[in-house]
Amino acid sequence: MAANAADIPRPEFPEPQFERGNWVSLNGEWEFAFDDADAGLDAHWYAAPKFEKRITVPYCFESKLGGVNDTSFHPWVWYDRQVTLPSDWQGRRVLLHFGAVDYQSMVWVNGQLAGSHEGGNTPFKFDITPLLKAGANTITVRAWDPPTDKLIPRGKQYWEPKSKSIFYTRTSGIWQPVWLEATGAAWLDNVRTHTDTLGNVKFDGIVAKAKEGDQLRVTVSSNGTEVGKATETVALDKASPSLRIAKPELWSVESPKLYDATLEVLRKGEVLDTVKSYFGFRTVETRDGKVYLNGKSVYLKFVLDQGYWPDSVLTPPTDAAIQYDIQLTKDMGFNGARKHQKVEDPRFLYWADKMGFLVSGEMANAQGFDERYVERFNREWMEAVNRDINHPSIIIWAPLNESWGVGDLRDQKQQNHLKELYSLTRSLDDSRLVIDNEGWLHTDMTDLMAIHDYARTGTLLLERYRDLGRRPVVIPDGGKPALIAGYAYNGSPIYLSEFGGIAFIPPGHDVPAEAWGYSGVEKTATEALDRLDSLYKGLAQIPQIIGLCYTQLTDVEQEINGLLTFDRKPKFDVVKVKAMNDLLQ
Repeated sequence: MAANAADIPRPEFPEPQFERGNWVSLNGEWEFAFDDADAGLDAHWYAAPKFEKRITVPYCFESKLGGVNDTSFHPWVWYDRQVTLPSDWQGRRVLLHFGAVDYQSMVWVNGQLAGSHEGGNTPFKFDITPLLKAGANTITVRAWDPPTDKLIPRGKQYWEPKSKSIFYTRTSGIWQPVWLEATGAAWLDNVRTHTDTLGNVKFDGIVAKAKEGDQLRVTVSSNGTEVGKATETVALDKASPSLRIAKPELWSVESPKLYDATLEVLRKGEVLDTVKSYFGFRTVETRDGKVYLNGKSVYLKFVLDQGYWPDSVLTPPTDAAIQYDIQLTKDMGFNGARKHQKVEDPRFLYWADKMGFLVSGEMANAQGFDERYVERFNREWMEAVNRDINHPSIIIWAPLNESWGVGDLRDQKQQNHLKELYSLTRSLDDSRLVIDNEGWLHTDMTDLMAIHDYARTGTLLLERYRDLGRRPVVIPDGGKPALIAGYAYNGSPIYLSEFGGIAFIPPGHDVPAEAWGYSGVEKTATEALDRLDSLYKGLAQIPQIIGLCYTQLTDVEQEINGLLTFDRKPKFDVVKVKAMNDLLQ
């Protein structure tokens, strides 16, 4: 466990699906420096770092909680801190983990390069054992995040100095937890869990530094009682122990049943590494124009969640803040969230798993297309899917939104990229639904026909979509055409994955002068709720639409389309919003 947890920001274990008992949090105060001239690398700052500023990790330098609170452009930044390892780690391997560093990072330990990573949304780690010494060890990080480069996956981070419209404050450098773990001579590097509703479960484990004869053992328990165990010998670096649970309890929104798994790497009977994990039994599929969870039809009632906070930007300020957002969303009658343009903190997905909350998992998109972008995006998207593939709460993958990064789909290369992402995602994970292009301009390769439509009233929605059931199906234009020219509708379920966007400023609440809403700003809460009620009543009369995603959960900076203010205060009666969601079944 992390020592002095009360003094450490975000002290909880960062990755609950892959948890070791021997770990130390490196969140907290680090030395910090801007390097606007990009001089530090040539000057060997990593050899003897002495940085004058201080920053609180895991919060970015643009945030208030980070302590620097500077939102101007600083492409190159440096961090360092010293750490003394626990005495009982002597003779063990030591792994240094980073939850995410935006965008490109280099890491040194005691002046020696441990490794580098490119990609601002995904985790990475290094075995730093050979670089350690007795006593205090210095960890140094250089992060490069070019704020105006629109060809990197940046999501909602704006490439101009000040936030505007749907784009917000940037996040640069370290923005998710940093920690150390101790393992034995061989260790579990990664595991993918495969389940079905019959109770079959297989663990595809990758073991680092495995030797001939090493084994991977898994023990599954439910409510503290062992319900299954399996062991398989590692071949090269892989082992896949499998077992079957009798009468499995399925994971669902109503009953989010999770099973605990303990995975151990064995060498001649000795346990070299132990990892705690969990999983759920559940299936998701489409047929006859509907979405089914565990064989039962479900209406998707999602909310668009940007995952920004006033004082910490993209980093959740606390674990409690994550739980609060999910619980309040459920209280309003939603059963899930579309995590918009963000690979969300693993703790969010952990609580979604625990609390019974569906998730549409997205990638932060770029704003331009070339060959280098394709390399960057595909590599990082694969890392994101690999990180999150075991979460039962995720039922949808949506790598691209509204043609971001593929702005000219008349171009065959950009079309190929769109279709390739669908196929790539399906090749990595065939257990979930995949959307090729969230919102419009679909190919015939998509599992959901996701449509964005900000019609002002339910009457307009009903007029536009009331004929969906007729043949041949013609999907109305809610902003841009539903299909790329030359493609035909493939019969996938129709999902209104953005709508609403009703703006309202509660009395006494301050918002930026440039605050805006999708169709103006309502003067009173009653007027705003009447519009919302109209939209839901319209949707209730369109049975061909099998899911929605309301824009959006919270205000974010100048965008005030939230059901909650930016500081998470409900604008409307939560019970009334729930009653509207309850209309849709």
